[in-house]
Amino acid sequence: MTNPAAAALIARSNRLGADPKNTNYAGGNTSAKGVETDPVTGEPVELLWVKGSGGDLGTLTEPGLAVLRLDRMRSLVDVYPGIDREDEMVAAFDYCLHGKGGAAPSIDTAMHGLVDAAHVDHLHPDSGIAIATAADGEALTKEIFGDRVVWVPWRRPGFQLGLDIAEIKHRNPQAIGCILGGHGITAWGDTSEEAEAHSLMIIDTAADYIAENSRAEPFGPALEGYAALPLAERRARAAALAPTIRGIASADRPMVGHYTDSDEVLDFLAHAEHPRLAALGTSCPDHFLRTKVKPLVLDLPPTASVEESLARLHELTVAYREDYQAYYDRHATPDSPAIRGKDPLIVLVPGVGMFSFGKDKQTARVAGEFYVNAINVMRGAEGLSSYQPIDEAEKFRIEYWALEEAKLQRMPKPKPLATRVALVTGAASGIGRATAQKLAAEGACVVIADLSLEKAQEAAREIGGADVAVGVQVDVSDEAAVQAAVDAAVLAFGGVDLVVNNAGLSLSRSLMETTEQDWDLQHDVMAKGSFLVAKATAKVMIEQQLGGDIVYISSKNSIFAGPNNVAYGAAKADQAHQVRLLAAELGEHGIKVNGVNPDGVVQGSGIFASGWGANRAAVYGVEEEDLGKFYAQRTILKREVLPDHIANAVFVLCGPELTHTTGLHIPVDAGVAAAFLR
Repeated sequence: MTNPAAAALIARSNRLGADPKNTNYAGGNTSAKGVETDPVTGEPVELLWVKGSGGDLGTLTEPGLAVLRLDRMRSLVDVYPGIDREDEMVAAFDYCLHGKGGAAPSIDTAMHGLVDAAHVDHLHPDSGIAIATAADGEALTKEIFGDRVVWVPWRRPGFQLGLDIAEIKHRNPQAIGCILGGHGITAWGDTSEEAEAHSLMIIDTAADYIAENSRAEPFGPALEGYAALPLAERRARAAALAPTIRGIASADRPMVGHYTDSDEVLDFLAHAEHPRLAALGTSCPDHFLRTKVKPLVLDLPPTASVEESLARLHELTVAYREDYQAYYDRHATPDSPAIRGKDPLIVLVPGVGMFSFGKDKQTARVAGEFYVNAINVMRGAEGLSSYQPIDEAEKFRIEYWALEEAKLQRMPKPKPLATRVALVTGAASGIGRATAQKLAAEGACVVIADLSLEKAQEAAREIGGADVAVGVQVDVSDEAAVQAAVDAAVLAFGGVDLVVNNAGLSLSRSLMETTEQDWDLQHDVMAKGSFLVAKATAKVMIEQQLGGDIVYISSKNSIFAGPNNVAYGAAKADQAHQVRLLAAELGEHGIKVNGVNPDGVVQGSGIFASGWGANRAAVYGVEEEDLGKFYAQRTILKREVLPDHIANAVFVLCGPELTHTTGLHIPVDAGVAAAFLR
C-alpha cells in the first residue's frame, strides 16, 4: 500500500505537471518526507520520496519515485568532498536507497533531502524563469515577492546547490521558496497542500507582475514583411522547406522532425529583436539540453522564394556547424565527452514557423515545446528588463556534463527503424495495416494513408498516439491528393524515408467481361497510383539526402498467368516493372526500390472482402470461407499466407540486413512454381 505521504506527493505532482504554465514536460521534480516501518528492525524510519531521474510530473506514478532513507542521505553532508567532486555524490545516493529504491535518484535529490521541509517542489515555469533570466532578476525578486521568496545566484544543479538552498531556508524562516538564477523556482511547505500552494503563488504572482508591468513590445517593433503567411500558404511553404531542413538537421545522425506554427513562434519571428535573442540561446538546463544552445534562424522574410530560402538555409548551415564546433573547442577539456553532432535541433523560419528535431517524434515535439517555453521566458524577461541567460561556459558544462553523458549511454539501443518515417498506402486493412503495424513495432513513425480517412485514423489510433502514427486520406489515382498526403506526412514527422505502395483493388473478370472502366480503374489505382506516390515521395527523399526505401506490394499475378484476371494481372505486371525501372534510376540517391509478390492473402484483405474472394472461389469451385485453405494446398509448402508474412518481408527489405539490395522481388506465396522468378 502506498504511504500517505507518497500518495499525496504523486497527486500533487500530477496536478502541477498537468498544467504547462507550471513546468515543462519531464521538467522539475517534487518530493515528500514521511515515516514507514523498517521491515528489518521493526522500528520507524524516515524516508524521502522524490521524483526519479527522467520522469514526468504529469504522468508520475509510484514506480517513478526514488525512495531513500533520510538519515543516510543527510549523512552524506559529512563525506561531501566539495564542489570540484560533487558529481561523485550521485553515485553515493545508491547507498541511501530504501529496499530496492524505486527509480534512479536524480541530480536534484540533494535539494529535496537537505531542505528542512516535509514537501519540496522544484519547477521550471516560464514566468519564474523569466525573472530568473532577467538582468536584474535579484532586484525583481525582491520587488515582486518581498522577503517571502529569496534569490539564489546561478549554480549548476548538484549537491552544493542543495546545501545552498537548505542554508537559505534556514536563514529565512519566513520564506516559502526561492528563484534560482537562470534556472527555475523551488518552493516548500509543511504539508503537500501548502507546498503546492506556495509553488502556484510564486508562478502566478510572477506571471501577474509580468502581465501588469511588461513593456508593450518586448520583442521590439514589428519587422516589415515578416508577418505570418496565411495558414494555407504557410503550411504549403513549410511542406516545401521541411525535407531540406530535415536533411540539414540529420547530417550527423538521422532525426525525426516536428513542425509548429504556434502564435508564440510566429509573433517572435515577426519582431525586430528575434535575431539577437535567438543568438543568446536558452538558459534553463532542461531547455538547452533539448534544443541545443541556440537555434538556426533563416534571415529572410517569407516573401523570399522557396528556392532563395533553401539556398540561404544551406549557407547558414555551414556557418552554424562551424560556430558549434568553435563553441565545443572553446570549452572542451581532455575529459569532455566527444562532440555529439553539430546539427541544429531548432530551425526557425520567419512567417512559417519552427522545425524541431529529435531521435523520435516525441523528443522532436518536446524540443519544440521547450523552445516555445524559451520564447515565453524571453518575452517576460525583455518586458521587464533584458534577457540574460547563463553564460556559454556554464551551458557547455551542462551539455557535456559527465553525468548527462552517462545518462545518454544508459539509454536503450534504438530499434532497427528508429528515426525512419514510413508512408503506407491502403493501410487501413489487410496487408497495408499489418505492414504499418510491423514498421511501427520496429521503431518507425508511420503515416496510414487510405481512401477512408475514418478508417485510416482508426488504424493509426490502434498503433499508438500521434507521436507514432497518423492517418491521412488519399486517392492514389489523384496527383493532387497524393501530394496532399505526402505534405501531411512531411508536416507530421519532418519527411519520408520509407514508402510502401500497397493500395489496390481487383475485379475478377474474363477478357470479354472486362470493361474499359474496369481496366482504367485498376490501372489508375495500382499502376498510376504507385507511380504518383513514388514520384512525390522520391522528391522528398532526394531533397533530404538521407536515402530511402520504396517497396511495391505487387503480386504473384505479375508473373503468373491466371484465368479471368487480365486487368489486375496487367496492372500488377506494370508495378513489378516500375520496381526495376526506379531501382535503376533512384540508386544514385541512395534510394532502394524493391517489391513483394504475395499470393492468396485472404485473411483481413479488403480486396477479398469486396467481392474478389467470392469471384476467385467461384473460379476455383470452392466455398469462399475455404479459399485461404485452398490457396495453401496448391502451394509447395502447403501454408496459408497471412498479412503478417507480407509485413515481415517489407521489414526485411527496409531493415538493417539488406542495405545493398535493390530491384528485387521477394515471393511470399508459400511456393508457387509457376510464379518463380527467372
